[in-house]
Amino acid sequence: MTGKVEQTEPPKIAERDELAKRENGVTPQSSMRLRMEQFIKEQQLEIVAGLEAVDGKKFRLDSWDRPNGGGGISAVLQEGNVFEKAGVNISVVYGTLPRPAIEKMRVNHKAMDPDVESLEFFAAGLSMVLHPRNPMAPTVHLNYRYFETASADDGSPTAWWYGGGCDLTPSYLFDEDAIHFHKTIKEACDKHDKAYYPRFKKWCDEYFHIKHRGESRGVGGIFFDDLDETEKDQENHFAFIQDCLKAFLPSYVPIIERRKNMPFTPEEKEWQQIRRGRYVEFNLVYDRGTAFGLNTPSSRTESILMSMPLTAEWKYMHEPEKGSREERLLNVLKNPVEWV
Repeated sequence: MTGKVEQTEPPKIAERDELAKRENGVTPQSSMRLRMEQFIKEQQLEIVAGLEAVDGKKFRLDSWDRPNGGGGISAVLQEGNVFEKAGVNISVVYGTLPRPAIEKMRVNHKAMDPDVESLEFFAAGLSMVLHPRNPMAPTVHLNYRYFETASADDGSPTAWWYGGGCDLTPSYLFDEDAIHFHKTIKEACDKHDKAYYPRFKKWCDEYFHIKHRGESRGVGGIFFDDLDETEKDQENHFAFIQDCLKAFLPSYVPIIERRKNMPFTPEEKEWQQIRRGRYVEFNLVYDRGTAFGLNTPSSRTESILMSMPLTAEWKYMHEPEKGSREERLLNVLKNPVEWV
């Protein structure tokens, strides 16, 4: 008896990963896709617990699934005791890159195959923005992510890279806060490469620049992208990402504890609202992550726009008084400072 043998397509990488998790769990021998997913899930729980201890209120957790594979968990706190709005989100995305996207990415990643019409990709990251109520307490942003393209034949990576960073955005500048934040990040960087902090600090100052205002969004931190095999191997980069993310709570919690109950005036609250307006301008006009998210099919808009403050203001031709703390902040934002 004879019959045709059906040609079946190899499983997608999302299917491969789901099967691997079911059969073996996640181990040190698992793919970087699974290890990164597990790590950001663990860190989300740890960071949320740390922030709930600061605020006294609980985050709302929303899980969501993406039709093409993956999904995420959004942890959001609104109208808290300390945080007016806070979001700690993770996303795990599987999808397909069309040829134009591949050609664009090959500028920085020559390992990507230029002769294919499409490539499967995987992206996983943790993103966080905290907007405190008190204008004396700084807003903080963090994002660490991993991106990979994979072979359709066996799911092995064809190209991969890491990106991310964290930065502090005060409305009122306390030098000791900026110094502590930068010192903690520098210590995490120095464990891996002494050149990382000065290089990524400069990159951060340049990236978070609001060109139409001629000022930085905040007092910086670190920012990097496209860390791949041309610099160090995958395990070294993963260890660096882990240390950076684990440095967040020690870098920020002492600052928010110092500032959360400080007295402030209605005028100081108004200045915070104006500075938040600048934050919105940067995120909607220049931020690559926001643009990528909003332009990705089946993306979750609510999670992408989690970074927006609950309230903000735009005052026509507003200028701070000469010699004021508000003016000093603006001067620093126009001329980035070396904090450590």
